[in-house]
Amino acid sequence: MEQLKGILFVDIETVPVSPDFGFLTEPMQAEWVRKSKFIKSSNEGIADPATLFGERAGIFSEFAKVVCIGFGSLNEHGKTWKMRLKSLVNDDEKILLKDFCEVIERFSRHYKDIRFCGHNIKEFDIPFLCRRMVINGIILPDCMQVSGKKPWEVAHIDTMEMWKFGDHKNFTSLSLLATVLGIPSPKSDIDGSQVAGVYWIEKDLPRIGRYCLQDVLTSAKVYLRLKGLSDMQIEPEFIAG
Repeated sequence: MEQLKGILFVDIETVPVSPDFGFLTEPMQAEWVRKSKFIKSSNEGIADPATLFGERAGIFSEFAKVVCIGFGSLNEHGKTWKMRLKSLVNDDEKILLKDFCEVIERFSRHYKDIRFCGHNIKEFDIPFLCRRMVINGIILPDCMQVSGKKPWEVAHIDTMEMWKFGDHKNFTSLSLLATVLGIPSPKSDIDGSQVAGVYWIEKDLPRIGRYCLQDVLTSAKVYLRLKGLSDMQIEPEFIAG
């Protein structure tokens, strides 16, 4: 149980670097046209590069940026556990990433070998954060230096990997996993596919931050369930920015 305190549960929200394909520089437009030839439309049909940019660019770190990083940690309080949750949001990605590095540094002062935990974190969140830090000229924290390491040398915890039990054929969403495990997910007025619109059209970063923290809390509950700790009561504590 003591090891739970050294886990930092993390989730990120990303959006295309520009509100529309036409706002990209000409070199970046050319690069997206090349990349789009290998990307399927969400409608499973043939889509032009501009349409694909709006649909899919947000998941590619070369064409998207981080606008929100949600995180949480568990702390024991008598017979219950509190989960302190906070989201960092910023239009300026460099400031956002630097702020997150400061969070990691502060957390490292209390726990020597910190581990990140999240859903699909090894294939998406961590690589995405690392690439965007490099693009923004930010030195990666030691705990994010995974380049050159073998899979079993990376200590971060991925709930999707845990659920696979060695089966690498399927992707299981956090929502589906929480549902089949009987974990109620907090109600949300948006989903991941709507984040870009909420950011570029509605310009509502706080709303994205609230949505992100719901996934952080859900991934923590899924992790505990997969570890056989479903009886452990978590009291969420949301920390203001």
